[in-house]
Amino acid sequence: MKDIKLSDISIDKLSLPLLIDKGVEVDVLRLDKIHPDINGNKWFKLRYYLEDAKLQHKKTIVTYGGAWSNHIIATAAACKISGIKSIGIIRGEETANLSPTLINAKEMGMQLFFTTRDEYKHGKVPAQLNQNGNYFIPEGGYGIKGAEGASTILNYCEKESYSHICCAAGTGTMAAGLIKGSVSFNRIIAISVLKNNFDLEEAVTSLTGKEANKFRIIHDYHFGGYAKHNPELLYFMNDFYRQTNIPTDFVYTGKLFFAVNDLMNKNFFTPGSKVLIIHSGGLQGNASFSNGTLIF
Repeated sequence: MKDIKLSDISIDKLSLPLLIDKGVEVDVLRLDKIHPDINGNKWFKLRYYLEDAKLQHKKTIVTYGGAWSNHIIATAAACKISGIKSIGIIRGEETANLSPTLINAKEMGMQLFFTTRDEYKHGKVPAQLNQNGNYFIPEGGYGIKGAEGASTILNYCEKESYSHICCAAGTGTMAAGLIKGSVSFNRIIAISVLKNNFDLEEAVTSLTGKEANKFRIIHDYHFGGYAKHNPELLYFMNDFYRQTNIPTDFVYTGKLFFAVNDLMNKNFFTPGSKVLIIHSGGLQGNASFSNGTLIF
């Protein structure tokens, strides 16, 4: 198992004609480089949960996710590195052919428990998992410790240089962390990847205590809902890679970069703005596509 290499994080400056035309600078914080399985924001959201579990002498981490969950695979890998057992409560019935994500998680020692979508929605936990030796991490790392860990993401850039910091948002944990870790004049822009997820503002505010004037969540770029996509998004992802050599995923970062590009065309960012985009990884989800769909 490879170690997490935070030293591999880079800041890539985008040099695209649109940015020059608009008079806006854009950098990308490449968190996707730190580990093949625990890449992007996943390590940051998990780090303080893992520390807390060790302090409490817990033997097993239990967490939640779907068949293609970045959080599930990252937790499995992080627990293997940390020498802690892991259990994943998986949304949906077990199928004959597991996703590559779940196969990989099992190979790293994670034990899988499948629940119906209704049981999952209502947080029903298999009785045998409610043991004192188990430490539960919410789906996506959502919670104070997840946000505190995500706040350390901005230690890997000169945050004082940026007017705007942009990220994708699922549970809102990373967005909350970026708000916590930012300076007063940073504007946090979160692109929701779920359809009609209008509870997201409240979810972020509950972790930060900050009013909505500190951040903005944009709900216009979900492409039909979580993990939904269309040819326009896939074309953009391939074209963006041709121009920048930066790979994206169709669940989170593809939608994020598409949104920033579209907002740039709409003059959302004023001339002179300096924008930081957080590349939160998640590329393993692209394995659900047939060969040739994406060029990277």
